[in-house]
Amino acid sequence: MLKHLLATASAGALLATALVAAPADAAPPPAAPARLTNTAHLDLLLQEVRPPAVPGHSTYGSAAVELPWTYADRNADGSYRRVGGGTYDAATNTYGQGAFNTDDVARAAVVYVRDWRQTGRAASRERAEAVLRGLAVFQTTTGPHAGNPVLWMQPDGTLNPSADPVELPDPSDSGPSYWLARTVWAYGEGYAAFRDRDPGFARFLQGRLRLAVRALDRETLRTGAATETADGVGVPGRLIVDDAGASAEAVLGLAAYSKAAPHDAAPRRALTALAGSIERLAATTPQTASWPYGAILPSAASRTSWHAWASQTSAALAAASSALHRPSLLRSAVRDTAGFEPDLLAAGGADDLLGPTPSDRTQIAYGVDSRVQGLLAVADRTRSRGVRALAALQASWFFGANASGSPVYDPATGVTFDGVQADGTVNRNSGAESTIHGLLTMLALDAHPSVARAATAIRGLGARDGLRVIEAEGASTTGAVFTPDPASTAESAWSGKGLLLRKGQSATFHLGAGLHEVEAVVQQVERGTATPPVSRWRGGGVRRTLTSTVGARGITPTSGALAPQTIGAVRGDVLTVRALGGAVRIDALLVRPAVQRVAFDGGPTLLVDSGRGGTVAVDRGARVERYRADGSSLDPVTVRAGRVALPKGGFALVR
Repeated sequence: MLKHLLATASAGALLATALVAAPADAAPPPAAPARLTNTAHLDLLLQEVRPPAVPGHSTYGSAAVELPWTYADRNADGSYRRVGGGTYDAATNTYGQGAFNTDDVARAAVVYVRDWRQTGRAASRERAEAVLRGLAVFQTTTGPHAGNPVLWMQPDGTLNPSADPVELPDPSDSGPSYWLARTVWAYGEGYAAFRDRDPGFARFLQGRLRLAVRALDRETLRTGAATETADGVGVPGRLIVDDAGASAEAVLGLAAYSKAAPHDAAPRRALTALAGSIERLAATTPQTASWPYGAILPSAASRTSWHAWASQTSAALAAASSALHRPSLLRSAVRDTAGFEPDLLAAGGADDLLGPTPSDRTQIAYGVDSRVQGLLAVADRTRSRGVRALAALQASWFFGANASGSPVYDPATGVTFDGVQADGTVNRNSGAESTIHGLLTMLALDAHPSVARAATAIRGLGARDGLRVIEAEGASTTGAVFTPDPASTAESAWSGKGLLLRKGQSATFHLGAGLHEVEAVVQQVERGTATPPVSRWRGGGVRRTLTSTVGARGITPTSGALAPQTIGAVRGDVLTVRALGGAVRIDALLVRPAVQRVAFDGGPTLLVDSGRGGTVAVDRGARVERYRADGSSLDPVTVRAGRVALPKGGFALVR
């Protein structure tokens, strides 16, 4: 469950507690201190709680626990007030959801554990223990759901197993979930940190992790078929909630635990199984020349949807590769970083949803941090200077390289804003999720000083020539424009209106001058449909006939798929399509130039080859660092003749 809502939270403000003041909107960003990580805002989100005794729920010792409030809304004076989730009832001092949730509690514990291990700070060690002890209260220890955590807790420490609005599973400890995965993450990193410093507490965390692993075995790893079908493609059937993103967060904890306790068989088997399933899912996605350009898709149940916030997969595979001594796990992680990241940056960055057309261009700390973690994990294991440079470009989002042009993290206060919308509007609230993922990136940057220097030197974004979306409803057409209802297909999403062409009807798109790599996002039907959509595309040297079908539905939510189909390299402005049969429904065209460019103010210009290789014009005297699609480097060059060759599917940094 994701708690990165961009709306102001509800009437919970009645119970609000004033927190740290944020810098004035118009003030220039402060100079970055020697250390970027500042837990002050997360510290102030914490509340001491003494949960009442409940059968099946307990923790280590008898001291009070500490838990982070879910949301923090910004006051007019720049201070913050802590807020719970759902409708607030003043009479009972409760929320429809609660004040604290397992997702944020687990991830806050990871922040404090990592900060303690990195700095030795006694305060972070104390908070790591207090938050981990709080996390244990959520976990059910007896009965048929033992090992699973309840999601929500009220301000007084009362658990709320069934939230309003209803969330699945309901009750929240009755099945596998993202919050179970994150609980495993926190226990694993917690055990590794406390193993030698506090063996008694470490043994407690070990017992709770084993309990969670038994739930994973019972509900995921030994349930159902090992292989499922999604739109005719074989996909792994034993991912947590069919989701590589959720499974990856469990893998991070299991990898940390397995390195500290390599002979504990059950957690190691779970790590092997989940990492192997993520690797298998990654292997079913196309290479970098076509959508999703080498990315690891987050869900086995959707072949057409990608979220930045589900991008811990490459970091997880890198961690599992190290813990299990399996270098092969790195291959997909390299493709997701060195292969996909340049395309993502050129397209505009870590969007909330590519579905497959960019459908929600909101960007949040969770998504950006997920990308940074994967890039740095892969760079550490491959020693790729190129991937390390990409990590700096992605991390610069926090310091102004975003649609708002302003920093969203303040090292002086530890505040990370809740998100940036496509139009540059900033949500200046600062809840637990945003704060946590901002700090996780800062911890990673503090551990990589050269990357931190490069990221903080970048002041904003310059000109960009990357992915363009040409909406189908804007074409000149003899067909009909329609409004999809609903816009979401439950496995993908229409980006706006659609264009319907029946047999003999046509449409003309204008791409602009130059050479373009073009894909059409078309509603495809299941094979065997009596009259499948068939269309003919012509223009700029391309003649292509497409039959828009996919295989059997399998575990996907709906039959068929809203999916990209490759048109090819179109030279020039005009591209036409004619329906030859069936009902051809088009969402948009995805159009990339042969070489994509994005300039970073205070940093390099990124050049990205869209799959064909060739030469590109560059200013004479420029220093160009070139990298293949696997992140390996070619010799850097100083441009003498005004052009430089790019490796096929690779990228370059122009200094």
